[in-house]
Amino acid sequence: MATKKSTWVLFGILVISAWVLGSAIQAGAETLNYKFYSWVKKAETVAIADAEGHIVNLTVREAFVVFENGELGIGTYVSTSDFTKGAGPFMQYATITFADRSTIIRKDQGTFGGGASTYTSEIIKGTGRFEGIKGTSSSTGKNFPASKEGPSRAFTDLTLTYTLPTK
Repeated sequence: MATKKSTWVLFGILVISAWVLGSAIQAGAETLNYKFYSWVKKAETVAIADAEGHIVNLTVREAFVVFENGELGIGTYVSTSDFTKGAGPFMQYATITFADRSTIIRKDQGTFGGGASTYTSEIIKGTGRFEGIKGTSSSTGKNFPASKEGPSRAFTDLTLTYTLPTK
């Protein structure tokens, strides 16, 4: 009888501890919303002969970034993609550089198709005021195809959810 009671007490303590620690972690999380307009700076495309319209890309994009809080930044995106007839998966590394030279670097994975992209991200590094940053992001974007006037361009909304170490 005493063993069952002890087990329930221990279980209750674990539940309360998890709730308290979980609340503390959530309370420290911040969000940063921004929009960016990007364009292709460099691209290499290789056709794959297994299916019509199958290509593999290595692309470097640059972007102008506008944050909800009024800050501005510059983005550099290096991606690989495996598309068939203009749709498929991609992976990219995104570096956002702020005016004070602080950076946030993400690894994004998602899909592209029908002129739109969706992806989720893991924040893998920060420098300057973002040193030690941890978090994720999600986004949706609209892409404009390449034309005589210029390369492919995109407009994307993104939300970062992150925590910073205490100073």
